[in-house]
Amino acid sequence: MKKRRGKGYIRVLLLILFIWGLYYGFKSLMHSKRFEKQSPTITLKKEFYWNTNNPFEVEISDESGLRDLNIALSDSKSVVTLPLKGFHQGMKKYRAKIFFPKLGLDKDMGILKLTVKATDLSDWNLFTGNSVKKQSIIHIDDNKPELFPLISSYGISRGGAALAIFSAKDKNLDKLYIETNFGKIFKPVPFYKDGFYAVLLAWPVKAQRFSAKIVAIDKAGNKSRSRIDFFLKNRKYRESTITVKDNFVNGKIADLSEDRPEQTRSLTPAQKLDFINSKYRKENNDLIKKVTSKIDTNMLDDFRLDPFYPLKNGKVVASFGDHRFYKYKGQVVSEAYHLGVDLASVSRADILSTNKGVVVFANYNGIYGNNLIIYHGLGLYSLYGHCSTLLVRKGDIVRAWQVVAKSGATGLALGDHLHFSILIQGIFVRPAEWMDSKWMKANITDIIENAKKMIDRQRG
Repeated sequence: MKKRRGKGYIRVLLLILFIWGLYYGFKSLMHSKRFEKQSPTITLKKEFYWNTNNPFEVEISDESGLRDLNIALSDSKSVVTLPLKGFHQGMKKYRAKIFFPKLGLDKDMGILKLTVKATDLSDWNLFTGNSVKKQSIIHIDDNKPELFPLISSYGISRGGAALAIFSAKDKNLDKLYIETNFGKIFKPVPFYKDGFYAVLLAWPVKAQRFSAKIVAIDKAGNKSRSRIDFFLKNRKYRESTITVKDNFVNGKIADLSEDRPEQTRSLTPAQKLDFINSKYRKENNDLIKKVTSKIDTNMLDDFRLDPFYPLKNGKVVASFGDHRFYKYKGQVVSEAYHLGVDLASVSRADILSTNKGVVVFANYNGIYGNNLIIYHGLGLYSLYGHCSTLLVRKGDIVRAWQVVAKSGATGLALGDHLHFSILIQGIFVRPAEWMDSKWMKANITDIIENAKKMIDRQRG
């Protein structure tokens, strides 16, 4: 009896071990890649625009490999199954290049449906695999945007500015900008009526050539370009050598070096001069560029400005565009461009904003000292440097002819004066143009008024 009981225990134990083995074997099998439950991934937008002259790609992928794939295009009448060039069972990733079929579909319908079905090689779902289906609505658009330059300033000078007004029409317009030969992209703003745009352009003083083209791209990727023609005047600017003395290096340069002690502590006086005049100046100008590159995109109905007269009875003591070489102890150790005009009158003189605007910067900014920047619309900014006192704060709305600051000698300045600059979308331009009523009338006011008349005649 005892032997039989012993054999019975062994049989039960073996049965338990067998069941346990089956369970964990099945569990391991179900967790193996053969029985993975993840459906294939199809990279496809729910809706997009397509220029049928150019193919687009759909990516399908799966860890266990793809078993079956079907891609079809359909309009309201017909369905066309597309060939799967290069596809074979077991691929883990496949990029299907979609061309518009030569037969079977009507482009004029304007809208297609793309259907992608994929099944993987998993043994899940009773060995049939995981399946997925995705659909996308495609808007057919083979037409380029229409561009037409309407009117612009007659010319532009190196270091100067110009205005251009044009039309850009496309029901699916996506991107619109002005590209230049020197890498700057200017953004236009809607002007007066739908489909028309205005843009202020700038020719940087350091750029030897100037060209500008309107670029329009729609949602289907159709692109149009149109050149904006100006008479080009390659204005020459003064070059000068400034001999720097010890009292300047040990005074202003040493003071400004304290703004960056870790970078200037071990430098010689000549190296400090170069650091402040080049690297620190660039840092300050980069901040100005960041602040002044922004532009509002609200519809512009008009753009009337008075000439800028920021300092009453101010005398010009330094001009825009001067290329200065700084000599210290007989050696040229640094160089820089002067990107504004310096105006001087009396100590702590009133600084005026002769045009309304919004204060976008009012703070200390290195070589510019206490620095004020005001936005006037259409990408145009005025800048006031070396101020002793700022009388407005960021976000303030400034009225025309308001006193906004007091002149001073903060930053890289020896005597009390105002450094005045004009910028267009981050580019410094000649303030003299914006201080000249005749130039402003011919290049800004008259252009806008004539453009409005031309648009009204077109709409009439």
